[in-house]
Amino acid sequence: MALFRFATDPPSRPLIRTPNLILRAPAASDYAAWAVLRTESRAFLTPWEPVWNEDDLTRTSFRLRVKRAAREIASDEAYSLFILDGHSETLLGGLTLGLVRRGVAQACTLGYWMGARHAGKGHMSEAVRGALRFAFQDLALHRVEAACLPENEPSRRLLERVGFQREGLARSYLRINGAWADHLLYAALASDRLPGEAR
Repeated sequence: MALFRFATDPPSRPLIRTPNLILRAPAASDYAAWAVLRTESRAFLTPWEPVWNEDDLTRTSFRLRVKRAAREIASDEAYSLFILDGHSETLLGGLTLGLVRRGVAQACTLGYWMGARHAGKGHMSEAVRGALRFAFQDLALHRVEAACLPENEPSRRLLERVGFQREGLARSYLRINGAWADHLLYAALASDRLPGEAR
């Protein structure tokens, strides 16, 4: 069945380096920094995310999150990564290449979040560019999909800036902040000439 996968095994501990950032799998030792960043960013993130569980910020919940991320990476199902400053290793946010589909699809979906105090500084654009290189080169995927709320202008601009193309509107696509919401659908292909990428 190797025909329906890719030539090499997926990285067991993916590490993406860009000029200013490191993207890597979360570790148990990240809990304190993650909990502080998510807590202080709650109002900033709430309009764009699913409703948080009551125990979302507990150490136990985080430990399960880390274990699930490791399991999904090992099985090539999803790549949940933390975004860190490349110099100070300060946690800035997170990014996921999820719902990896092999076979005839060779695709995944992109999701991301940025801590409020780090937003608007170009970090996520750089992180997404690095994630796209990882998806297309290391994971040998053909297509990366993303979706955002129509009113989320910063996210729309980010996706378009890094080379995603808008493909349509999905009605009641995801349950965000407690309500089903329409989303704009975007995609980038391995064959696309992405802005800033040498071919």
